[in-house]
Formats: sequence, structure tokens, C-alpha cells
Amino acid sequence: MPFIQNIYPNSTQVALVGLERADDRVIRQYAIDFNYIITTQDADFYEMSLIHGQPPKIVWLKMANQTKAQIIKALLDNHQAIEQALIIDNKACIEII
Repeated sequence: MPFIQNIYPNSTQVALVGLERADDRVIRQYAIDFNYIITTQDADFYEMSLIHGQPPKIVWLKMANQTKAQIIKALLDNHQAIEQALIIDNKACIEII
């Protein structure tokens, strides 16, 4: 995640922590255990948060068929909104469209 480390320090990817093929529940628990915010393009983690609450918090990227560069750009462009919603306002989820 070197492209976003300046803005999102300590961020990682499931593949980098050995969870690329893990069940969503395992990924969710990992995020809880290590205080991560989950960034996802599907509704699964949001639906789990409706049942189980937070943590973890979620950045839900509602941007179908985007390249890695487009996703990185969206995360960088929306940094202030993400921080405002999840950290300052303590919301459980922010949707990026």
C-alpha cells in the first residue's frame, strides 16, 4: 500500500497479511483485533455491521469495475470525508460513490 501510506499510515491489504482467501468473518475479526478499518467494494461487511455493530468501521467503495489506480485515487480524494465520518463523527460506515 505504498501509494496511500502517507495518508493512511499502517494500512495493509488482506493479501499482505495472509487472508486473501479467508472468509469475511475471519477478515472482520482480524480488523477488530488489530484496529483496522475495512475498505470493501461489496455489501457483506456492511451487512455484518448491521448485525454485529462496530468495530470494525467500513469504507464501502460503491464503484464497480474500477482499476487499482482509480480506487487509490478515490481513497486519497476522499480522505477528509472518511476521517470526518469514521474518526470524528464516529460513524460505522462511509459510502464512496
